[in-house]
Amino acid sequence: MWNDTDNATLVVDLLASEARKRGVRLESPFIGASDLLNAQQAHASKHFVMRERAFLDLVNVRGDLSDPAFVDAFEGVVGCSPPAAPNTVARSAAYDVLWLGPDEWLVRSNEPLQAGVLEPKLGQAITGAYAAAVDVGSGYTVVEISGERVRDVLARGCPLDLHPRVFKAGQCVQSHYFKASIVLVLTGVDRFEIVVRRSFADYFCRIMLDAAAPLTS
Repeated sequence: MWNDTDNATLVVDLLASEARKRGVRLESPFIGASDLLNAQQAHASKHFVMRERAFLDLVNVRGDLSDPAFVDAFEGVVGCSPPAAPNTVARSAAYDVLWLGPDEWLVRSNEPLQAGVLEPKLGQAITGAYAAAVDVGSGYTVVEISGERVRDVLARGCPLDLHPRVFKAGQCVQSHYFKASIVLVLTGVDRFEIVVRRSFADYFCRIMLDAAAPLTS
């Protein structure tokens, strides 16, 4: 959501040069649930912690892994090749690449300072290949959840088998949490990242905190 006011909360300056000239600021998808999220973080325990990783670069990429030109161009910009194995993650110093399908990936930056930078670089690099790169950062956000009860909180609204012997580090999967579609990534022993649509962000935040309450009190 675009915001041109000076009194907005949970906002950061958009790094694109044109946005800087206009003084346009980007508002967090969790703006409506910020009080709930801040209260949870203030009383966070070892059982469960939830925080937004706002304004990361998110680019949907389509391409053919059998095309060396596409793979080389992708690796030259992102720093790693797209993963070929289903539901796996490839990592470079600056990006994580999530497998979404045989010819589709979601590339996420590690830092918000890179927001809006990847798509033009990648788009230019793959020009001429049968491929596409689309910036979807304005339509999604990333949430990090962690703690000893994090799998229990997820299990209350996600139908997947989340046991460590089944869902392991280096894996990602598309699913849903209650009624919100998500991409779920295991990033540590008791830590996950969730990519969720902006339109579901407020609902997702509220229902996850509600699901966590009886497990963490």
